[in-house]
Amino acid sequence: MHKIVLSALLALSFSTSLSHAQSAWTGGDDLPTNPLACDATPATPAAAPYDGGEPTNAPDRKGKTIKVVDVPKLVGIGYFNATSKGIADAAAEMGNMDAKTDGPSKANIDDQITLIDNYITSGVDGILFAANDPVAIAPVLKKALAAGINVVGYDANSTPDARQWFVNQAEFNGIAKAMVDSMAAEIGEDGAFAIVTSTFTTPNQARWISEMQAYQAKCHPNMKWLETVEAQEDNILSFNQANTLINKYGDELKGIFGMTSVATPAAADAVTQANKCGQVAVVGLATPNAMKPYVNNDCVKSVVLWNPVDLGYAAAYVLRAVADGDLKPGATSVKAGKLGELAVINGSEVLLGAPTVFTKDNINDFDF
Repeated sequence: MHKIVLSALLALSFSTSLSHAQSAWTGGDDLPTNPLACDATPATPAAAPYDGGEPTNAPDRKGKTIKVVDVPKLVGIGYFNATSKGIADAAAEMGNMDAKTDGPSKANIDDQITLIDNYITSGVDGILFAANDPVAIAPVLKKALAAGINVVGYDANSTPDARQWFVNQAEFNGIAKAMVDSMAAEIGEDGAFAIVTSTFTTPNQARWISEMQAYQAKCHPNMKWLETVEAQEDNILSFNQANTLINKYGDELKGIFGMTSVATPAAADAVTQANKCGQVAVVGLATPNAMKPYVNNDCVKSVVLWNPVDLGYAAAYVLRAVADGDLKPGATSVKAGKLGELAVINGSEVLLGAPTVFTKDNINDFDF
């Protein structure tokens, strides 16, 4: 894989006018932000005490075959098909993990909670999850911990005390800087943009948006945020929302940001069908297979995504390390098979690393 530092493309930024800054809702959460420097000065993650949860009376699982269920936000889309493949690859490689994926058909937190609750009842040793809502999912994850089940999140976190560890694809403020800088490069310092996200409670997207707003206000203060719309990680709704934005704002709209692997190709399709390629930039997160038509015809310049196969693979290895007792509070790194040593950050997070930037030069080299 061609790994590239986060200084390429992803996509987003936020409002600048006082009226926008005072808006009741921007699409982000209300947690503190930590915008990076406007230049390329890297930030060193600060050490923090372990803030994850602990299973109650967990049995000795070291080296033993464990039964694991992976419950992503939803099944049936390329992104989570890829994370599921990574989990399966790692389980096969380790030889002592029986892993399966079982998620809701839509990004619905109630369905996700029901699935997890059912697996607590039926009995598993470990749960991997990507949360649709960080707070709503917490009680059922705490129930799993109370039952002695090892719990590890990836992609989208819960409240920290509801799981032991979270495998973070990249730091939120780093993604925010890449997104805002990329959009500014495409549409200019005073360009106007809109955002297509999943749900207003999806934790990773809300966190990115908050950090983006903070970074944009600091480093690109004249960019204009028009609107953030919800599209439920649904292809048809994402297309319709992007199309509505194009029609609603006309020539004022210079860029659309896709916050999901569904929204980004749908927005690119809407721009293509509206004959707006070259007039409305599309930047965001997506799998290369979904974006190849739009990148190859020059409608989208580039797209960024960490390798979701690697993300699932890392999550499985973290869960194995937790079950074996090899990853404990206070650790600074963890071994993750072919990925090597992954750093522990923010107390109870494991950092996957830099994402891959897909452009016309390399996108056809990838297949996921």
